[in-house]
Amino acid sequence: MATVPVDAATVILLRPGAGAAAPGIEVLLVRRNRKSSFVPGYYVFPGGVIDPEDWEPRAERFVRGLDRQKAAGMLPDMSHSEKALGAWMAGIRETFEEVGLLIARRADGSPVTIRTKEECRRFGEYRRALIDGAMTFARVLEEENLFLPADALHYFSHWVTPEFLPQRYDVRFFVTPMPENQTAVCDGVELTHHVWLSPSAALTDYEAGAIGMVLPQIVTLRELARFQTVQDVIRTADARPVPATLTKIVQIDGQAVEVMPDGTVFTHRPPVYP
Repeated sequence: MATVPVDAATVILLRPGAGAAAPGIEVLLVRRNRKSSFVPGYYVFPGGVIDPEDWEPRAERFVRGLDRQKAAGMLPDMSHSEKALGAWMAGIRETFEEVGLLIARRADGSPVTIRTKEECRRFGEYRRALIDGAMTFARVLEEENLFLPADALHYFSHWVTPEFLPQRYDVRFFVTPMPENQTAVCDGVELTHHVWLSPSAALTDYEAGAIGMVLPQIVTLRELARFQTVQDVIRTADARPVPATLTKIVQIDGQAVEVMPDGTVFTHRPPVYP
């Protein structure tokens, strides 16, 4: 019997290339701890499981730009319709926990900044409390009087871990611009390193064996390599349908390979699952 996939969300943070020598866009990739049970040591996008607090009845009070009904309409294939809004909440929460970037706004609409010594100290304490389970994300938002601009996260793709693997996830991928006046810092627990790379450079590193990635990241980066600006990515995300992608792991000539729904076979350095 196939394991039921766990609902999750991941956030693809984008920024313009660094200067004239690096046109196009860059994406934030983070390396999972080598002791992780799921794709250890591989490079992924920040994200994680949708927790109950992300979609509990009162969570909507922190959200602007999206309500529970609209979220359910955008994710009609969510395991439970009431959990849909939690995908946006979880994406923002996990991004803060894992890389210290908070996609949020103050009551006056201004974006949160984490740049001064005091801001770094204060939000660093919130982040540690979240990771340790000593504080909820809702409490952080209440303490700082913040709201989450859900419309800043644009639904980009939907991936489901292949069947018959011991750990499976039903993951919603979102794209969003890198928050200004903030700096990515890995949590040192789930993630041990981060890097900003152009999609093409990341793929080159993958092909050279310098970094490991699973198929959702590889395919996503191939798509992103077509774009020259962050806004181009966002416009495309907002205009296209997002079907679920469920791949298969099969044996071909004694080698485990991953097969896309359209029959495309990935045989070069196929993903390794524990």
